[in-house]
Amino acid sequence: MKTRIKICGLTREEDIDAVVAAGADAIGFVFYPPSPRYVTPQRAAELARRIPPFVDVVGLFVNESPSIVHAACAALPINILQFHGDEDVAYCRQFDRPFLRAARVRPGLNLVEFAGSFPGARGLLLDAFVEGYGGGGHVFDWTLIPPDLPGFLVLSGGLTAANVVEAIERVRPVAVDVSSGVEMSKGIKDHSKIAAFVAAVRKADESI
Repeated sequence: MKTRIKICGLTREEDIDAVVAAGADAIGFVFYPPSPRYVTPQRAAELARRIPPFVDVVGLFVNESPSIVHAACAALPINILQFHGDEDVAYCRQFDRPFLRAARVRPGLNLVEFAGSFPGARGLLLDAFVEGYGGGGHVFDWTLIPPDLPGFLVLSGGLTAANVVEAIERVRPVAVDVSSGVEMSKGIKDHSKIAAFVAAVRKADESI
């Protein structure tokens, strides 16, 4: 099965174009103001006009007020919501839109129990545990992922063209999510790294 690819943290038109040209399946906008990759819904709407049909638009939020999430959904065509904070299932469901729930993986976190707390989620996104929110470009210990984890798995956390083949072969996620691994600086994407990352994922698909 083709591993789907999401490139997250887009802030510039030329980076949108590079992601689309490389063949990524989804583009993520960060609506978390403390993040250096933050964009306003209005800015994201401008960027989203460059995204062709059948490339998903993902909106990332962290403990945001429901009114802000609703406003973002009204401003641009968000296909999937991605929640990275302390949101519970009632919060995630209220927007009547497909959602991913992020888990910050660390020893002691029962991922099976965590996944079971979010029935109806489109998938579970696994990221590294760091202080604050987001994976910080760090790889977590993939052996912490239980083999009986239910639902669709999206793998994130420190992925690059150099390690994504091993990640896919070991974890077998339905999708991979990358941000810092394809950047020249925070929020500024490196087009050659984007192309190399997508090529590496396709190489992994051929080997499994």
